[in-house]
Amino acid sequence: MSDQETTVTGTPGRYANALFDLAKEQDSVDDVAADLEDLGRLLDESADLRRLVRSPVFDEAEQARAMAAIVERAGYRDLTRRFIGVMARNRRLFALRGTIAAFAVLRARDRGEVTARITTAQALTEQQEADLIAAIKAAVGQDVQIQSTVNGDLLGGLVVRLGSRMIDSSLATKLDKIQIAMREA
Repeated sequence: MSDQETTVTGTPGRYANALFDLAKEQDSVDDVAADLEDLGRLLDESADLRRLVRSPVFDEAEQARAMAAIVERAGYRDLTRRFIGVMARNRRLFALRGTIAAFAVLRARDRGEVTARITTAQALTEQQEADLIAAIKAAVGQDVQIQSTVNGDLLGGLVVRLGSRMIDSSLATKLDKIQIAMREA
């Protein structure tokens, strides 16, 4: 799981560790994780939100006001709201995506789970996700938490990353291999 170890380093790792410790003290790890997962979805869906957290053009006050409005409207818990506020005041919102991922790794590690990162061409159905979790669990012998992302460039199939292992069964990769083989022939 060396990949998981390196995920919890740097600025995102420090913030994730601090938030995880606070959430653990308050017995609200799962609640904070739900808030962060939702915030991650918001980041995925909104180019404007991504620009807000990444761009140095917005000053600390603008970022803090905008993030406060977003987390308030989303109904996040007090700990999550205060934490996002601290990140905004410290001008560390650029590390928000990494902090969300690192928090998920810490939570999974605390629960004795492994985290698999799944990239698919289309969103998985609940049944496909359950089947995939069962297959990975059977292969590694541990509970599995998945982080799914959609990348239309794959055309079909999926890419599974588990620790330092990667299984790429995407249609794009298969077509690339066929193209290389045809050039060599």
